[in-house]
Amino acid sequence: MSHTLFMKKIILDCDLMRYPDSGLYHYCLNLGIEVQELIKEDKDMSISFFVPESARNAFGELAKCHIEKKRLWPFTKPVYHDCTLWHAPFQSGRIYPGRNKPKGLKVLLTIHDLNPLHEGKSIEEQRKSLDHTQSLIDKADALICISNFCKQDVLKHCDIGNKPVFVIHNGTHKVDEPGLLENSYKPALPFLFAMGYVNTKKNYHVLLNLLKKEGLELVIAGKLDEPDYIHKMRMIAEEWGVADRFHLLGPITEGEKGWYLRNCLAFMQPSLAEGFGAPVVEAMQFGKPLFLSSLTSLPEIGGDAAFYFSSFEPREMQNIFDKGMHTYLENAMMEKIKQRSSEFQWKEKAKQYLQLYKTLL
Repeated sequence: MSHTLFMKKIILDCDLMRYPDSGLYHYCLNLGIEVQELIKEDKDMSISFFVPESARNAFGELAKCHIEKKRLWPFTKPVYHDCTLWHAPFQSGRIYPGRNKPKGLKVLLTIHDLNPLHEGKSIEEQRKSLDHTQSLIDKADALICISNFCKQDVLKHCDIGNKPVFVIHNGTHKVDEPGLLENSYKPALPFLFAMGYVNTKKNYHVLLNLLKKEGLELVIAGKLDEPDYIHKMRMIAEEWGVADRFHLLGPITEGEKGWYLRNCLAFMQPSLAEGFGAPVVEAMQFGKPLFLSSLTSLPEIGGDAAFYFSSFEPREMQNIFDKGMHTYLENAMMEKIKQRSSEFQWKEKAKQYLQLYKTLL
């Protein structure tokens, strides 16, 4: 009998790579690349990827990818027909194969956050989101949370039965060599930098408080995700007379990101809710001061290498910023911050995932 009949076959569901500017795209990409490399020589285990057409070549020429073509599913052999472990990467997505799960197939679900509970959403919106996450938990055999804060949230608000829950922090990819393009915005003054989807949850408008002090710009990069919130920010900037020093860039290249992170005065993340906070770890690589919200998972990720806004009242924010900048310079914190970033390497996180895969199988 062929040895390959006993091979443990893992499929990572990368459906959410349809959104190339998202943190979930990079989560799937980096985890997949590193696990694939780790098991390359393992004759008892293989990994393949369930991907949208746009991500067909994301994992390299030698990667085995199942292209997502929904209209053909009823007429073709299911991609999971000989799969041993299906890894679903997000609590707001879906678990495929769902009800038709073959006997013996294990399902691992990664939960990134229960953010709707912390964003000021209505009770109805919170319940709808929680019910969906619970439906995925019910289909899973084991859970991974990307922070201890997320795990405690899940244990408090969800019914996990006797399913094991593991915590594996995300890694971060190395940001490209910094470089602006010909048409990139280049600040004329010292600037604060923030990046991520620009929406209410990110709470970026409170940073405009810091522009009341002259000689400072605020640069925010990322998908302009919520038009009403964008309009609100622009109106506040106009009202306070700081619109000329407030710059919303939209999506940027990796090289531009690297330039802003290297050259900013400080990196800012005042979010109301984060399951992890990937941009914070990217920023750590450059050793600049980090000013974060004290809410949800951010203190866990930033540790003592960051400063925290426990209030968004303007005077209090200015006080925390001034004291933080003084502490950063007085204690030469750049190397400490860079060292903190080394705790979030995808290669090491992939080893933890692989060990968990083996345990489940």
